[in-house]
Amino acid sequence: MTRCGYVAVLGAPNAGKSTLINALVGTKVSIVSPKVQTTRFRILGIAMKDDAQIVLVDTPGIFAPKKRLERSMVAAAWGGAKDADFICLVVDAHSTRDEDGWAIVDKLKDTHRRAILILNKVDLLPKEALLAQIQRYGDAGIFDEIFMVSALKGDGIDKVLDHLASLMPEGPYFFPEDQVSDLPQRLLAAEITREKAFLQLRQELPYALTVETESWEERDDGSVKIDQIIYIERDSQKAMVVGKGGARIRAIGQSSRIELESLLERTVHLFVHVKVKEDWAEKRGFYSSMGLDFDPE
Repeated sequence: MTRCGYVAVLGAPNAGKSTLINALVGTKVSIVSPKVQTTRFRILGIAMKDDAQIVLVDTPGIFAPKKRLERSMVAAAWGGAKDADFICLVVDAHSTRDEDGWAIVDKLKDTHRRAILILNKVDLLPKEALLAQIQRYGDAGIFDEIFMVSALKGDGIDKVLDHLASLMPEGPYFFPEDQVSDLPQRLLAAEITREKAFLQLRQELPYALTVETESWEERDDGSVKIDQIIYIERDSQKAMVVGKGGARIRAIGQSSRIELESLLERTVHLFVHVKVKEDWAEKRGFYSSMGLDFDPE
């Protein structure tokens, strides 16, 4: 007998949702960076525990959106919650700004959805402050269970995985047992390079760029040749991405290639270029390529 179900992982930007999902799955399926709003669309991470398959829906951070892309991201997050069997709310226990987290709690109340609370980064918090957090969220009245974890260190992850596995309804697996994500390799490669660009660029520029895998060529020796384009919005941003003498774009490409070789378990020939594409975040094709609504409600 097998069991399988969907679990939507919600939270404010930078709560640690992607780090948690990567830890639960046991490998990297979603990119991570210190920048908020790193995750732009729904990604499925597939975790196995005994006879249970847990399909984790990594969603964009939920916040008060202003731009079209932000509205689409938030709509994707709530769409993932609507369709899921269960909901996990991830909260940065160490954060002093939790307005977005409580806004999510209020909406869950309004829609009569119960959830599992996962207090993340508890290793950064004194015991007294942590107990106060547990009390505050417990008083909300919508949480069936509360877990305390450090997703980055892996602390408490096994308990969360065991509990989620116990909740899965009986039924066939939705995915092969050895599959860890629904993300196509071309899109995964673009996401890895976008993560490396985020880590290299300390200004606000990351929110003005996106990455596209232009070509993917399988070679006879088992290696793969990947051509990618980093799109930016203005000519003035190009020098920031390329760097002096091309140093930054080389560093982005090298870091991405190393990680892709580890994930794909083969040699990767990666070529990354930079192009200006004004208003790429207002192009309908960009949204459809990631499964986002161009005109969210």
